[in-house]
Amino acid sequence: MSAEAASPAPAPAPAPPTRRRARPRIDLRRLGRAALFAPALLGPAARDRLSDAIGHVADAHRAHHPDADLDVLHRAYVLAECSHRGQFRKSGEPYITHPLAVTLILAELGAETTTLTASLLHDTVEDTEVTLNQVGSEFGDEVRYLVDGVTKLEKVDYGAAAEPETFRKMLVATGNDVRVMSIKLADRLHNMRTLGVMRPEKQARIAKVTRDVLIPLAERLGVQALKTELEDLVFAILHPAEYEETRALVAAAAGPDALAAIAEDVRRVLREARITAEVLVRPRHFVSVHRVRLKRGELRATDFGRLLVLVEEDADCYGVLGELHTCFTPVVSEFKDFIATPKFNLYQSLHTAVAAPDGAVAEVLIRTHRMHKVAEAGVVALGNPYTASGATGNVCGASAASAVPAEDVTCPVPDGDGDADADGVAEGTEDGERHDPTRPGWLSRLLAWQRHAPDPDTFWATLRVDLAQDGEITVFCPEAGPLALPAGATCVDAAYAQHGEAAHDCVGARVNGRLAALSTVLADGDAVQLLLGHQPVAPAPASGPSPEWLEYAITPAARIAIGGWLAAHPPAPAADPVPTRADEPRTAVAPEALAGRLRRSDRNTAGCAVLAGPPDAPVRLARCCTPVPPDAVTGFAVRGGTVTVHRAACPAVARMAAAGRETVAVGWGEASGCRVTLIAEAFGRPWLLADLTEAIATAGAAIVAATVEPPCEQRVRHTYTLRLADAAELPALMRVMRQVAGVYDVGRA
Repeated sequence: MSAEAASPAPAPAPAPPTRRRARPRIDLRRLGRAALFAPALLGPAARDRLSDAIGHVADAHRAHHPDADLDVLHRAYVLAECSHRGQFRKSGEPYITHPLAVTLILAELGAETTTLTASLLHDTVEDTEVTLNQVGSEFGDEVRYLVDGVTKLEKVDYGAAAEPETFRKMLVATGNDVRVMSIKLADRLHNMRTLGVMRPEKQARIAKVTRDVLIPLAERLGVQALKTELEDLVFAILHPAEYEETRALVAAAAGPDALAAIAEDVRRVLREARITAEVLVRPRHFVSVHRVRLKRGELRATDFGRLLVLVEEDADCYGVLGELHTCFTPVVSEFKDFIATPKFNLYQSLHTAVAAPDGAVAEVLIRTHRMHKVAEAGVVALGNPYTASGATGNVCGASAASAVPAEDVTCPVPDGDGDADADGVAEGTEDGERHDPTRPGWLSRLLAWQRHAPDPDTFWATLRVDLAQDGEITVFCPEAGPLALPAGATCVDAAYAQHGEAAHDCVGARVNGRLAALSTVLADGDAVQLLLGHQPVAPAPASGPSPEWLEYAITPAARIAIGGWLAAHPPAPAADPVPTRADEPRTAVAPEALAGRLRRSDRNTAGCAVLAGPPDAPVRLARCCTPVPPDAVTGFAVRGGTVTVHRAACPAVARMAAAGRETVAVGWGEASGCRVTLIAEAFGRPWLLADLTEAIATAGAAIVAATVEPPCEQRVRHTYTLRLADAAELPALMRVMRQVAGVYDVGRA
């Protein structure tokens, strides 16, 4: 699956090209026996050549898995070498160097034997006459599944959609086995290392796909060792000027290491505290240096690297942190605890920054050796998640029969033509998938929405947008429990993540117990209760999602569902704004009558009197705060000798006092009537205005003015200025208004 297409070996007089299908069929069983009994069948010289070719892979593998059985790797190498014989890369190297390099990358990360076996064979089905059935019969169903997962779809069959559909197939396979993507990432890394032989335009195209898709996937799977090198390689191709400038800065800073002295001070502090730790200076890669430069402008001598402190136990991490913050000056804003709250990609570490006595600031990473292995290799370091031990080196098939429980081995079953099922998903499992203990939440969401992506272009564009969201939060829903969402998700995203298409009827949400707009951006740890149209708080069903929802929905699942509903339900022609409801036995307020009420003038009858000043001065209650007894009030004289009365807590009081306006002492007289402004917030529904005005009239209040704001997110706000005969009636009036169906809050302006 190389980005460099296989080509014939260069020769002075090239022979006419031969058809790929004309090569003789390879006898896999004979090759397997040849690898197993190399001394007898191939002789000492052949055995030595085999050892030289695969020896460095075997050494790297044994460093992580001392008891691994290397025989299966030898057999896989023989098959790969024979099937790729005569093929060359564009660089002129024999093609077998590519699967060997990919396998070495994974071996150095600690991948188990099954992954390495599939890595050696990952291009055989795509570029040679070897079939999936043959791979499965020789190496087991798990190796077969991994090879199938990374095999490209043919352009002759899919045309321009081949690349997005290949990634879709690969992601579905990754949902069943994350090792598929680890092989793909290693494959792309080696191709990027050797991309210099390609045309510049092809280099840029491959680099952009790597930047938009593969690097975010490497980040989400926690494979930082691959991600950082891919970032530097893409940086060099897409931004050559900035890359050369950064490389020159790094080269110029290669003199005396400013971090070395701080590292020695840290070692001394930890020795005195009797904490066993390994302190290393960890250089930044080029992209990291470039980002620090953009953030800070001018680089400091300590910005070219960070200190890495490795300990044995989790508790030691906090012990190291305490010693560093005690003996050095900590930079509080730089502290992050990813041990107590790991990142969504399995990453765990303590981040801090300390200042040495000379003022030099060093960033410090503190983690255990186990955390460091996972931080570098991510899911690759987890081994085989489908075995009893979770990290054995055996492969599926006869050699793994005793290591893999029958209920855990659910590799896809080959059909008669040697191909996997059309969707690349294992058979015999619930919903076509097996439980994967390493599957993160983002991958489950991706697998869910990709099923509804209508075409390859939509899938490809949505995938890039989804992968650009590089954080994850967890919110808690009373019905569903913890819900993982991308950072920046809103209540709309949570609704579709929890309820699917039933979220079309969502009319509101409570976040941490308070009513919130559907556009509210959620934070990590928020408690979210989604309110659907059929719930008692809003008995009238919602009409469906609003086009505005697309403005603040960020998850692909929500956007695809909303877009689909809007396409299937185009806006209807405007209806009569004054519907009739003659069949219901309740009194509706006619618009003309309501308008007549609102046009009536209102004179103050609140009985507020001037206590200091002209006793006959006219008094007017301020419309901005509409004070009522027994509110604390204050007054200001305005033009014409009128005294305007405000609530003491009104913001206008503070502004006028700051401007030097003199206050007038006022107080409530014996009259008990008052005027007040109330705001009713409700879920939009038919006849809400009529029901509210009827409730107000039943409570004995007169409407002086009313304002209804345009609906937003299926919520409406009504503002009423009311005249009450007695201020003591106000609490009862507010209770009556809250009892109107759909109203969730009533308060004073």
